Amino acid sequence: MANINNNNQPKKRKIPIFVFYIIFIFIVITISKMLVPMLTAPDYKEIKLNEFISMIENGEAVDIEFEGSRYVLKPADFDETNTYYETGRFGNDHLEYDIINACKEAGLDYSTPIPKNTAIWEILLAYVLPLVITVVFFIIMIRSMNKRMSGVMSFGKNTGKIYAQKNTGKTFADVAGQEEAKQSLVEIIDFLNSPGKYTAIGAKLPKGALLIGPPGTGKTLLAKAVAGEAKVPFFSLSGSEFVEMFVGVGASRVRDLFKQALDNAPCIIFIDEIDAIGKSRDNVMGGNDEREQTLNQLLAEMDGFDSSKGVVILAATNRPEVLDKALLRPGRFDRRIIVDLPDQQGRVDILKVHARNVIMESDVDFDVVARATPGASGADLANIVNEAALRAVRAKRTRVSQREMDEAIEVIIAGEEKKNRVMSDKEKRIVSYHETGHALVTALLTNTEPVHKITIIPRTSGTLGYVMQVAKKEKVLLNTEEMLEEITILTAGRASEKLEFNSITTGASNDIEKATELARKMITVYGMNDEFGFVNREKRTNKYLIERSSLECSDETATRIDNEIQKVITECYNKAYQLLNEHKATLDRIAGVLYEKENLTGSDFIQLMSECEPDLELKKADEGV
Repeated sequence: MANINNNNQPKKRKIPIFVFYIIFIFIVITISKMLVPMLTAPDYKEIKLNEFISMIENGEAVDIEFEGSRYVLKPADFDETNTYYETGRFGNDHLEYDIINACKEAGLDYSTPIPKNTAIWEILLAYVLPLVITVVFFIIMIRSMNKRMSGVMSFGKNTGKIYAQKNTGKTFADVAGQEEAKQSLVEIIDFLNSPGKYTAIGAKLPKGALLIGPPGTGKTLLAKAVAGEAKVPFFSLSGSEFVEMFVGVGASRVRDLFKQALDNAPCIIFIDEIDAIGKSRDNVMGGNDEREQTLNQLLAEMDGFDSSKGVVILAATNRPEVLDKALLRPGRFDRRIIVDLPDQQGRVDILKVHARNVIMESDVDFDVVARATPGASGADLANIVNEAALRAVRAKRTRVSQREMDEAIEVIIAGEEKKNRVMSDKEKRIVSYHETGHALVTALLTNTEPVHKITIIPRTSGTLGYVMQVAKKEKVLLNTEEMLEEITILTAGRASEKLEFNSITTGASNDIEKATELARKMITVYGMNDEFGFVNREKRTNKYLIERSSLECSDETATRIDNEIQKVITECYNKAYQLLNEHKATLDRIAGVLYEKENLTGSDFIQLMSECEPDLELKKADEGV
């Protein structure tokens, strides 16, 4: 990918580290060659001339040399003493003749070499060069350390990457299931491409747009697609990149970012997870001065730059409730674009986008997959397609079939099958009756979706079995009857256990949790209870993440709410128990078949129901899931 480089100066090449090692080894060798001769050199002892001649005459010398201004004698015990003897050479021919005669009489060889003067290059090579290399080496090391320290201390340098349009590689053709969000961004693209028709009438380009939605819905993908459609540079940073330990660093990075953006206008700045720096400045104890300074600088920069130059700021968050009000006012982030979970048709379109590069069988029905995955995000659907492709390869197939897609849905929803987990016969019978209870009550009630699969094979998510339902058409609203029937289905597993075994197990823990949550929402959020009426009793936060709620009422009202929840769930449980008791023979038959086969498809379930109760009109399930 080609990066846009804002720095016109050529980059300095860094010296490889091995060069420093080579220089260091060379210095060590050179110094050792200088020091070893100095440490092992023999001693020279100066004696008088007559002593010198006496040693020659007495046979105490083994070699004589005439060296410049001195005579040097190597004694017979040199190996023990490592000492030469020397005496001055005064240029007296008579004295030199006496020494030569003494050498002849003693039978010693002697030489009279021409006095040598040390060459200048030898001095340079032996002493100056190693010194120069050592100095240069330490200068390089000091400069390198200074650069590293300056790099550590240059906190304000922007670390964001600037991508050209060809590097994003995304357009609106790559974004599916978010037609409303794309429509809101088309105007920004048109302004960046043709600003004249807007400025002619006096219109101004929105300075910023805030993309809000749950994780995995494609907020970052949308921002890249806008840059791709507008063919402008794309500055992409995360909010956490502005926050550092040192106060003032983030503000400096914000200034640097906007400077780069203005130099490359028209362009798009994208700040992902802006809530990392955009949290409300509440001035409470334990506040973050660095984050607040960064936010202040961002607010100032958004006020200061001219939008007519074509700089647009896009930001993404899944926590809009924590953002500072000053950040959301008009003139900064002018638009809030909701990037919500896709509807059924949106899921079909997303599956088609992710399946473009996957070899599929002709029997793959994306509509069935979309109906089986309500509440799935774009990232979830991409994961399902990829998981199906992986399973096809694992099965040594060359194409992905509907079977792999169905298995992928189950893996994403409930996890892999735990084939090595063996339940006892008693536990297997309990689970069979539990899941059959859910399925049978589902079929007997009016406002429910058809059963598509029943299984008692344990999954890695912790479930020992489950009943899968697939809606024929996605619902946006639920009425009171539908919610009560959903609670009744959730209680049917426990009711079936009680009816058959006259005892209960821990297997209904997840059912209890879901049933209690639904009953509480009916009373505190949706106003579906006559006693409490059209009043909200619950405050919800983190709408797009893990939704949390807290009751906003007195302790007395909370007690009454708990009692009403208990009443609603008990009524639903009694209804499920009564239905199962009335159709006990059907329950026994289906539970017995499920015990033997471990899996029942929707068609198998309908067939068994028809055999047991031919007069009962049943909701048929679609094939393929």
